[in-house]
Amino acid sequence: MKSIRLRPGKERSLLRQHPWIFESAIAKGGADAGETVRVESAEGQFLGWAAFSPSSKIRARVWSFDEAQRIDASFFIAACAIAIRARGRFDIQSNGVRLVHGESDGLPGLIVDRYDDTLVAQFTSAGVERWKDVIAEALLAATGLTQLYERSDASSRALEGLPEATGWLRGAGAVDLLLQEHSWQLQVNIAEGHKTGFYLDQRDSRKRFFDYARRLQFERVLNCYCYTGGFTVAALKGGASHVTSIDSSGPALAKAAANVALNGFAPERATFMDADVNASLRQLIEQGRTFDAIVLDPPKFAPTVAHADRAARAYKDINRLAFKLLEPGGVLFTYSCSGGISADLFHKIVASAGCDAGVDGYIHERMGGAPDHPMTIHFPEGEYLKGLVVMRK
Repeated sequence: MKSIRLRPGKERSLLRQHPWIFESAIAKGGADAGETVRVESAEGQFLGWAAFSPSSKIRARVWSFDEAQRIDASFFIAACAIAIRARGRFDIQSNGVRLVHGESDGLPGLIVDRYDDTLVAQFTSAGVERWKDVIAEALLAATGLTQLYERSDASSRALEGLPEATGWLRGAGAVDLLLQEHSWQLQVNIAEGHKTGFYLDQRDSRKRFFDYARRLQFERVLNCYCYTGGFTVAALKGGASHVTSIDSSGPALAKAAANVALNGFAPERATFMDADVNASLRQLIEQGRTFDAIVLDPPKFAPTVAHADRAARAYKDINRLAFKLLEPGGVLFTYSCSGGISADLFHKIVASAGCDAGVDGYIHERMGGAPDHPMTIHFPEGEYLKGLVVMRK
């Protein structure tokens, strides 16, 4: 068994069972891409079994901290079964669910979502790439399904020195699927949609937006970065009179309009703008428009902490503009999916945006990813999605 030895003092995070080992922490040792290595402290103490990645800044990701554990097919069969069994204890009102959430489920770099009778997997690290065939069989055995589509086209693959890979790994079927979520339906394309086809992590936030729309009887709603209209449909289902949705993707807007029609809403209740969100917010302010509710769900502005300063300015600007468009008593659902922006920092950014806009508000709720996208005690980085529900005074 190959091994790596850490520099003095670099074992502290592993003793807390954090799974990442950075290039700068390693004194010596190495292996082939995805190969399992024994991780030792500078004094030779066993720390864990990890998958080595010679191309990544995260040079190794720990599979197990148990010295007696063998990293073989049975390990992955058990890990997949445990993760999938855990989802059975969650309250998920949908036929779309995340079954494996990477490090949080002890399988670094593996994402698996289920859409009804179809699995979609992303293999984003050298370790899970090496064990892909074993993992594919384990997933099908644990779910009893026969169809598994691969969406290993995330940008993080390049950081691991891995090429993009997409297509059917097991079985074959339709790539256009129907997602049942709460009391509405949404069309999903697992071959072309974002992530594995859709943003399942916002499932509970869409439900909360529906609840607010039903209770507060929104008349004018603005959904920014609307993608295929999940929040748009939730607002209309909750009774909102009209929703204006903005996105810079024409194909996504076409799917959003189709989702509005799919759920039986008249087309005149929805307006779709193929435009830049920031420029559109400024234009709406100039027009004197206001809204009872606004959703800001932008793409990832800060993939790492190194991008945090620039991202903070971008988040602040769109929130400042949104506050200016929000009616007194109106509700802002604002989010960051950037791992480089902590929940506390995001709160400060939104507060600063409110100050610059001359607006104060009540923070009704802190939002996060749906429970099938868990953060664990040992891996706080799992909390990538954070949000605030703010009611303007």
